[in-house]
Amino acid sequence: MTNGLVNGTTGMETQFEALGLGRSAYVPPHLRNVQRAASNPSLSDGRSSWAAPRTATPPPARGGFESRGGYSDRGRGAFGGAPRGGMNGWAGAPAPAANWSAPASRTDSPVQRESFGYGVWKDGKHITGGRNIRMEKELFGDANDPSKQHTGINFEKYDDIPVEATGAGVPEPVLSFTSPPLDPVLLENIGYAMYTTPTPVQKYSIPIVAGGRDLMACAQTGSGKTGGFLFPILSASFAQGPRAPPEQGGGGYGRSRKAYPTALILAPTRELVSQIHDEARKFAYRSWVRPAVVYGGADINQQLRSIERGCDLLSATPGRLVDLIERGRISLANIKYLVLDEADRMLDMGFEPQIRRIVQGEDMPGTTERQTLMFSATFPRDIQMLAKDFLKDYIFLSVGRVGSTSENITQKIEYVEDNDKRSVLLDILASQSKEDLGLTLVFVETKRMADMLSDFLMGNNLPATSIHGDRTQREREMALQTFRTGRTPIMVATAVAARGLDIPNVTHVVNYDLPSDIDDYVHRIGRTGRAGNTGVSTAFFNRGNKNIVKDLVELLREANQDIPGWLETVAHEASFGSGGFRGRGGGRGRGASRGGAGRDYRQGGGGGGSGAPYGGGGGGGYGGNRSTSMGGMPSYGGGGYGGGAYGGPQATTQGWW
Repeated sequence: MTNGLVNGTTGMETQFEALGLGRSAYVPPHLRNVQRAASNPSLSDGRSSWAAPRTATPPPARGGFESRGGYSDRGRGAFGGAPRGGMNGWAGAPAPAANWSAPASRTDSPVQRESFGYGVWKDGKHITGGRNIRMEKELFGDANDPSKQHTGINFEKYDDIPVEATGAGVPEPVLSFTSPPLDPVLLENIGYAMYTTPTPVQKYSIPIVAGGRDLMACAQTGSGKTGGFLFPILSASFAQGPRAPPEQGGGGYGRSRKAYPTALILAPTRELVSQIHDEARKFAYRSWVRPAVVYGGADINQQLRSIERGCDLLSATPGRLVDLIERGRISLANIKYLVLDEADRMLDMGFEPQIRRIVQGEDMPGTTERQTLMFSATFPRDIQMLAKDFLKDYIFLSVGRVGSTSENITQKIEYVEDNDKRSVLLDILASQSKEDLGLTLVFVETKRMADMLSDFLMGNNLPATSIHGDRTQREREMALQTFRTGRTPIMVATAVAARGLDIPNVTHVVNYDLPSDIDDYVHRIGRTGRAGNTGVSTAFFNRGNKNIVKDLVELLREANQDIPGWLETVAHEASFGSGGFRGRGGGRGRGASRGGAGRDYRQGGGGGGSGAPYGGGGGGGYGGNRSTSMGGMPSYGGGGYGGGAYGGPQATTQGWW
């Protein structure tokens, strides 16, 4: 034999004769000792015996679902073998199919897609993927899954939150999740997530974004801001499909290929962009949209592989995004939606040069050709002045007493000297009921203290972990994972965990070290009492925190919390010791220095004012614009809060990274 195969259990000539093949044909190893019937229909067209038909049943995939990496993408940004849908933001040839059998079976049969949970865009239509029960459990959890957030007993109180929308042509809010304006596929995913009613920020942002308007939205922590921008963006993407990438001179496969996302979400921290990515995966389930995530501190090669699998909706930190743009791996030429989450920090913490480079110095379409959305819990006037450079004819949305705290959070202030903090913390943790399965988040000001305190707690047989900027990305992700799942129900954190992170089942927040800025306090305690759930916040206060006492008392008063008599005494002393609350004439109180954290600076009225808790109290307010309380409570209207905003020193970047 020319191929040297002579030792089979039957003669090779006999096998060739039975298969109808010439004696010089190559027989692969798995058929060399196997007798095949000459009547096999899959071979009747003259193809070689090893080429199974494209419609054959695929072999079992590794990981139980796909032939490329299983169903999971827990590698942060990797889509675990997810197929690319439609153009999928790529220059070059069409993407490979979702299953093993190559391009011909990409969309031919829903049955072939049913195991994967991914849809495609084909011939101008959105073809929804079949359900994947195991993936659904990973993405959405179940009613008893403590790592997934579900609405709490006080969710209906959101209907009583006053809402202000200023700008020309503000659309009417939606009152429920319906189609239209939302795509039916998205509605199914919202149902899987067990969301029944939109929050106030979602009621307004959905029609605003669907109407093509730019948006600057202020809302309390835990009020559904992420869904406020993901829902309308994904809904429009499902209906409109991907944009064709521009022609490239030397495109094709290999490292020259470039991703062309249609939506870009920028956030200040790695944890926050990862969280946004997880939510995007959840609501893009069974659709053609492939979310991706990139951030610093992680393996860039793994992130490059992930964007090769699909990059339609990209969540990113600014630094890593600039790096990938410089490498020629991402282009912003197809961007239709730009989102800045925690936008006040993005423009206030040294990110502004990077943001300007990304938005104005690369190939991103201009303000007239894209929609820009900004979301945060606070928008001081100076930040609004910067933000207007990126927006066009935008609507300013103010939900609730922006910058205030939720009444779902019970706030306690304890006077504790520095030397007594450890023992008091132990007493608090020991007093928590053993039946209480909630998580406790302890905030400190320095990275060194985070490690020392977590070691101290573990030394006292309390399962604890820590998260801060000096830990590697792998260590940070592991800490968050063990905390979310309850394996270590106590986490000591610096400010890296304070902004935007939505960690379900956090029932207690302890400010072991109070921050120097009231905004940071608001964001910290906002990690509990989310989505209508209740929570408790405990703060350790001593004379070293006098710089925050005035704002703290005002905040407690706004949220109808009990104010200890000694705290009012300290606030009174601080007022006289530093010239009062400085409300008159516009001092450093919440009514002046950061001016307008929860109001549209384009609107007139207010400013200066008396020393009332909200500062500024002049006239004007929001007159002439849409004003509603969603549930009968009085809206701000003319006279409003005047120049209400936060005071205190500007926040620094200490502990952020």
